[in-house]
Amino acid sequence: MKVAVLAGGRSSEREVSLSSGAAVCRGLVEAGHEPLLVQIEADGRWHCEGETVSLEPGGGLLGCDVVFPALHGPFGEDGTVQGVLETLDIPYVGSGVLASAVCMNKFVFKELMRAAGLPQVRYVALRADQSWDVDLDLGWPVFVKPARLGSSVGISRVASRDELVPALERAFRHDSLVLVEQAAQGIEVECGVLGDGDPLVSPCGEIRVRRSRTGFYDYEAKYTPGGMELVVPARIPREVAERVREFAKEAFLRAGCSGLARVDFFVEDPDGEGRVLLNEVNTMPGFTPTSVFARLVEAAGVSYPELCDRLVALALARFRRERALAY
Repeated sequence: MKVAVLAGGRSSEREVSLSSGAAVCRGLVEAGHEPLLVQIEADGRWHCEGETVSLEPGGGLLGCDVVFPALHGPFGEDGTVQGVLETLDIPYVGSGVLASAVCMNKFVFKELMRAAGLPQVRYVALRADQSWDVDLDLGWPVFVKPARLGSSVGISRVASRDELVPALERAFRHDSLVLVEQAAQGIEVECGVLGDGDPLVSPCGEIRVRRSRTGFYDYEAKYTPGGMELVVPARIPREVAERVREFAKEAFLRAGCSGLARVDFFVEDPDGEGRVLLNEVNTMPGFTPTSVFARLVEAAGVSYPELCDRLVALALARFRRERALAY
């Protein structure tokens, strides 16, 4: 199978995406596929083997059978590239336009999950054009984050009202919509989800931050060697782990995701009752063999090459189902 792998992109997660794309190419080769790397530059131009790629609606992409968009953040994981691929009329790995956009927008995602009754931390959304002098009523500390970025870019932990305005100013440099969230008093736990309909849900993994100047699971902790440790299975009671996995599957399906996602949680009182709080869904998480998602799925018995192969098969199956519909 000839697979176009998209990597790079315009977001602050460009370097992560380039690493993901290179790893996906190696995994596809091991799975018996023929990858073709398409690099999206920081200015949005598409290149392949030194040549500019031209896109024609309905014309597919470079004669490939499937596209694997190993892109993270805005202009790649938020439904924009998914919309381009729909226009090209070619199968692609991962969630479609709507689910990608919903999961990238933390406010819209949280509102959807709240309507579904899934437990979350309390939060307030602020726009750049409104007064910031509002009664948050969330207690301290809080987290201030851009609503539509990933990899903890632009996020601040705020311990008092005196620190709030500088944190908001930092977040608004990245987005015109910002979330202020109550800080969870627990551990971070993540699950990988793979499939459609009745997807596989991995064992729970516990995130232990080893190196961080901010004191939380920030960009440095995520991407610096030794910055974090993934403990699988997470050190939580079995019944709590099952509840996390049930919530992961429900969030994946409620958001309309397809193919894969990493679902992130906080677990408060992990040694006791274990209050589970949904944090977010990442529709295209980091994708190297040592990334959290691949390691979680490996713990479920799926090797990295098999993971790449399954995602290609899922993309083709979803494409056939959707193109069989009458429009």
